[in-house]
Amino acid sequence: MIQSLGRALFGGGARALGDGVTKVAEVFRPNATRALELEADAYAAAHASHLAEFQYARRGWFDTLVNGLNRLPRPMLALGTLALFVYAMADPDGFAQRMQALATVPEPLWWLLGAVVAFYFGAREAHHARLGKFTPPPAPVAKPEPHAPANPALADWQTAQDP
Repeated sequence: MIQSLGRALFGGGARALGDGVTKVAEVFRPNATRALELEADAYAAAHASHLAEFQYARRGWFDTLVNGLNRLPRPMLALGTLALFVYAMADPDGFAQRMQALATVPEPLWWLLGAVVAFYFGAREAHHARLGKFTPPPAPVAKPEPHAPANPALADWQTAQDP
């Protein structure tokens, strides 16, 4: 009777009890290890899909045009801002008229313009942040200690060879 009780507690019974507790616990709190494994699998699948999509680069005139257009907004905003200063100095009356015209633009339209610009640059920043997220940091190079020889066996052999 003691032997069968010991087998039940420490044999298959304890394992079955542990599996049951694990399954009940996973209902309330997901398995973190399994979640990381699934996330890594999803990332690998997305990466493989992306690689397959761009495996054969066939850049035509349209791709080149779209890539060029994608690179225009930031320089145009920067150069346009500088051009406004030049315009204000070259033609102050014309600049004042145009700024008064801008003052008549309704406020919701300004909010919309701000949202478009913020989402454009925010998406761009998020894209670059995602690219940097998966690059591992460089491994530190282990340097031997200055007082210890790099190869103790070679150091012993060299001292034995010295007369």
